[in-house]
Amino acid sequence: MNKAELINAIAEESGLSKADSKKALDAFVSTVIKTLKEGDKIALVGFGTFAVSERGERTGINPATKESITIPAKKIAKFKPGAELADALQ
Repeated sequence: MNKAELINAIAEESGLSKADSKKALDAFVSTVIKTLKEGDKIALVGFGTFAVSERGERTGINPATKESITIPAKKIAKFKPGAELADALQ
């Protein structure tokens, strides 16, 4: 499902217009990004938790030259599904 299909599904499920559904989805995404940038996490009970995790510096290999390279540390976004979501997928 891409963004346009998700907007259509939100509109059908909620009874909102497609324009309002797009605004709601964009607001949700920007709020998640802003919150994660601040270092906080977002917990949606039953759905899951969005959080930031730090990946440490590590050594890798350039596949083209087989040369050893250092991969710098970085922050990544993680999602842990909640119990209700996990149960729904079984």
